[in-house]
Amino acid sequence: MQDTQKITAHLPKDLLQRAQRATGKGITDTLREGLELLSAREAGRRLRALRGKVKFSVDLVELRRDDR
Repeated sequence: MQDTQKITAHLPKDLLQRAQRATGKGITDTLREGLELLSAREAGRRLRALRGKVKFSVDLVELRRDDR
C-alpha cells in the first residue's frame, strides 16, 4: 500500500464539482488525478528546458536494425 496523508482542504464547491464531472470519480480520486497532472506538467516543463542541452550519439540505422 502507498504511503498516504489525510488532509483538509477548503475548495470552491463549483471547482470541485466541475473536476468530479470531468473525471467521473469521487473526491479523493479526482484530487489525486489533478495532482498527478500537475506533477506531470512540471516534469514536462523540466524536460522542455533541457531541449538542445543534451547531446546524444545515436545511430538511427543501428537502432532500427535492433528493432527487428
